[in-house]
Amino acid sequence: MMHIITDLIIYPIKSLAGIPVQHANALRSGFQHDRRWMLLDEDNVFLTQREIPELALFAPEIKDDKMSIRYQNEHFFFDISETSNVAIPTKVFTDDADTMEVSRNSNQWFSDMLKKKVRLVHLKDDQSRQHYNKNKNEHIFVSLADGYPYLLAGHESLDHLNRKLQQPLAMNRFRPNMVVTSSVPHEEDEWGELTIGSAKFLNMKPCGRCKIITINQTTTVIDNEPLTILNTYRKAGHNVMFGTNMTCVREGMVHVGDTIYRADC
Repeated sequence: MMHIITDLIIYPIKSLAGIPVQHANALRSGFQHDRRWMLLDEDNVFLTQREIPELALFAPEIKDDKMSIRYQNEHFFFDISETSNVAIPTKVFTDDADTMEVSRNSNQWFSDMLKKKVRLVHLKDDQSRQHYNKNKNEHIFVSLADGYPYLLAGHESLDHLNRKLQQPLAMNRFRPNMVVTSSVPHEEDEWGELTIGSAKFLNMKPCGRCKIITINQTTTVIDNEPLTILNTYRKAGHNVMFGTNMTCVREGMVHVGDTIYRADC
């Protein structure tokens, strides 16, 4: 079966809603503008839907080098190059990340919306965070994503899961960057090197999932699913798996509709 890219999604601000795009510039650290910003608490600890499920309701949009954020009836805008030049050293789990504060105005707007004092920061540059990949015994450049620059998932994997659930789920529960046609559930786990558009990717490992996949990305209602069902057939060690983590080994453009060429086929 020929495999095709059906959806591309970037998540400019970590743990906020994603933006469907028709094409994306694949960099070693992740798609351009993907998870280059994130929110910190007063102790400069990064915040996600694990702590604040309502982050799913903040909808970013990038147009003409400006980012707009929509939340309920409120809007906020800033230039994607905006920075206060205040360095904020922080971590994403155990990885050091060099970030810069965006502005006091952005801090205030997000703090007002969340009723909690927070700060919006951006990654200083694409080499500002390295993640140690113990499976390959190497360091990789990565954005502010949890662990790897890219997440790829197949349609048949979701369809297979939904056949086991009383209420089917949307793919946005899993927050992938690339969604692809597939013929066998979770076949993407076994893929190796992939050429997509002018970029080349390397499959690192299946993605272990956290409780964010139990959060409805439209309502923020939290359920036990799909973790409970996935635990019955997708458990590996202490994790349940869905989708696969990837790195980019040759930068280039990827488009919706691109054919995926596998080196092992």
